[in-house]
Amino acid sequence: MRPRVFLLKAGSILRDQAGNILDARSSVTLIESEKERIIVDTGQEGDGEVILKALADLGLEGSDIDIIVNTHSHPDHCANNRLFSRAKTVYPKDGELIAPGVRVLATPGHSPDSISVLVDAAIHPPRGDGTAPATRRVVISGDALPTLGNFQKSVPPAVHYDRALAVASMNKIIEMADMVIPGHDCPFSLRE
Repeated sequence: MRPRVFLLKAGSILRDQAGNILDARSSVTLIESEKERIIVDTGQEGDGEVILKALADLGLEGSDIDIIVNTHSHPDHCANNRLFSRAKTVYPKDGELIAPGVRVLATPGHSPDSISVLVDAAIHPPRGDGTAPATRRVVISGDALPTLGNFQKSVPPAVHYDRALAVASMNKIIEMADMVIPGHDCPFSLRE
C-alpha cells in the first residue's frame, strides 16, 4: 500500500504593504502509511481546534497519530506538537526513511535544520473509472518553498540564513516534486 496524503490545514502568510510579516501559519499535513500515521508540521498556537476538527472529519483524533515530523523548529511549524500526546517526535536526517514511501530531504537555507518530506503517494482515480491508482511524488516543503509565489517568481523565502542554500533547496524540491505542499500556501502541482 502506498502512503496517502491529507492536507489538514493550508498554510498562510499575512504581510503589510511594506512586505513585513504580520502573521505566519504553517500547513499541517497527515500521511497515512501502511502502519503509521504521521503529522508533518503541527502549526501555530491557536490552530489546534482547526487541526483536530480536520482529523475528526477523517475519523481520527490526536491520539491516533504515531509520529510527528517538523520541517524545522520555528514555532509556527511546531507549536501544536502537544496535541499529539502519544506520538513520537522524530528528527530524521537527509535520505532517512520514515515509513515505506516516505523519506526526508535536507533542504537548508531558511534555517539550518530545514527538511522537507518526500512522499511517493497513491492518488486514487474517481470511483468506478477502472484505472489503477497513480503514484505522484508529493513534497511537503515547509519553508524551503513557502508559497506558490516563491515558485512562480523563482525566489527563495524572504527569511533565510543562507540565500545560496535556500535557492539550491528550492530547486531540489522543484526538480523532484509532482506536487508541493508549501509551508505557507495551498498545495500546487508542478507536473500532471
